[in-house]
Amino acid sequence: MAEPLPVPEPTPVSQPFWDGLAACKILLQYSPSAGRYVFYPRTLAPGTLADDLEWREIDGAATLYTYTVARRPTGPPWADALPQLPAVVQWDVGPRFSTELVDVDPADIRIGMRVTPVFYDIPGAGVTLLRYRPVDA
Repeated sequence: MAEPLPVPEPTPVSQPFWDGLAACKILLQYSPSAGRYVFYPRTLAPGTLADDLEWREIDGAATLYTYTVARRPTGPPWADALPQLPAVVQWDVGPRFSTELVDVDPADIRIGMRVTPVFYDIPGAGVTLLRYRPVDA
């Protein structure tokens, strides 16, 4: 039996992101001064250092940027979940996001494929993770 999954620890800055996931919404910061969405959550806008970041909901539509097929556990908590499919997706609104692919055969994964969000509640942890699956799955 695998160890329990590690649980993210929200900070005051990232709490709105995690609260959004718990409500099956993806909230990202948007900087009017920079004219773009930013991720990871932060206190000042990158490039302008303005304190104008505001939380906005996105639909989570994305393209697969890169991935790997881990046929050996990446750590003890994933010993029973093979293959593991760590990936990076690029949201249509701009930023990239590290995630895990689900509901897909590794042989069917292609860079550039369209993916859609899957909200996964960690049992007993009170935390929701954001995973992705192919649009046509």
